[in-house]
Amino acid sequence: MQCRPAAGATGVNVTEVEVIRAASISVPHGFLGRRGGVSTGIHAGLNVGLGSDDDREAIVENRRRAVAAVMPGAALATLHQVHSAIALPVTAPYPDDARPQADALVTDRPGLLLGILTADCTPVLFADTQAGVVGAAHAGWKGALGGVTDATLDAMEALGADRGRIAAAIGPCIARASYEVGEDFARAFEAADPGNERFFSAGRPGHLQFDMEAYVTARLAAAGVRRIEALGLDTYADDSRFFSYRRACHRGEPGYGREISLIGLPG
Repeated sequence: MQCRPAAGATGVNVTEVEVIRAASISVPHGFLGRRGGVSTGIHAGLNVGLGSDDDREAIVENRRRAVAAVMPGAALATLHQVHSAIALPVTAPYPDDARPQADALVTDRPGLLLGILTADCTPVLFADTQAGVVGAAHAGWKGALGGVTDATLDAMEALGADRGRIAAAIGPCIARASYEVGEDFARAFEAADPGNERFFSAGRPGHLQFDMEAYVTARLAAAGVRRIEALGLDTYADDSRFFSYRRACHRGEPGYGREISLIGLPG
């Protein structure tokens, strides 16, 4: 993608960080979009992606603002996300240049804020408040199909959580109406479980529309999670509020920002 950005790039309100919260989770948490940051141009707003081609100082400031908006004074732990099904227990933040390759993290340590980055993929936040265990997962289609949410539940239970008590919230991600896929993509899901056919609907010839939010919801329910809240927010459709990898590709933009979803236990 080396095309020039479209003229008239989206302007974003930089005065206040928007924190989208789930009613089912009572510990400090939030799904953040692009509002309230200092980045400009195609990354305008609260871009927190260390791997993006954005000004490093802006990214650091955006991360500081994100933490302050959700759990002031917390230590932020993030990963080098690789679309895996790996979930790691975390006891302290990782250095930015030594983040392990994984796509979910869990903790029982107060004062630690878990962060997952997305730009169309599905962010999922988990909490067992009785056990004092939280988790966060980045579920792109590969990780979702591979079982990243199942791995997160297993890792939380290893710290004393009970999946029957865990509340899970699914944040902003690309919606069915915006997520066109090929027939081979659908066949991979149906090979894993013929019942996955229900997450696809007809699109233009040779293509289907995939409901990733519904798939992740069903996957959580099948794993024994009883409280699941899906926020139903489409990252692709709202460029004033969210970053979107697919939208950037369709516009021929040379890069894209990342939003962050956060959860932690107060100190």
